[in-house]
Amino acid sequence: MVNIADLYQFVRPYYENKDIMHDLSHIDRVLKTANKLGKRYEDEIDHEVLMIAAYFHGFIYKDEKRIREWLKAKGLSDDKINKIVQVAWESQKKEIPRTLEGKILHDAHMIEGGKTFLIVKSLITGSVRGQSLDETIEYMEKNILGKGQCYLAEAKEIYAEQQKFAREFISDLKEGLK
Repeated sequence: MVNIADLYQFVRPYYENKDIMHDLSHIDRVLKTANKLGKRYEDEIDHEVLMIAAYFHGFIYKDEKRIREWLKAKGLSDDKINKIVQVAWESQKKEIPRTLEGKILHDAHMIEGGKTFLIVKSLITGSVRGQSLDETIEYMEKNILGKGQCYLAEAKEIYAEQQKFAREFISDLKEGLK
């Protein structure tokens, strides 16, 4: 079992310079959502894998080797390490999760924050990137609206609601900017 304080200490530097939509509060939101989604699958999932993979979610693509080394140093088996890494990868928006933990974490990442969050996250992230409002709207239309999917029935419903809200919001916003 990995000590949560040790895990937090290890991951903290990876999130320190990220914007407020991708820092450790993002991981907390994703974990909160994953825990809600996971209630239905209580007896089928490895909670430790899910939790650790969530913390690696934001940088697995940058430092997988170091993650594996850290987990090995914590005494985890190769099988457990492989599953944690797999689930962290499966949580990425463009990935197709194969494990139940991966589906839960992936979908939690897609629906974190509920119906209005997709708009909030996009506007804040666009601002942090230095985009104009028009550039952010264009980015959302090309990369977010109608993109991605969830794999659990309960998440699909929330994601559809998010997408509908975002489409209507962007449409109304564009109309108001004319």
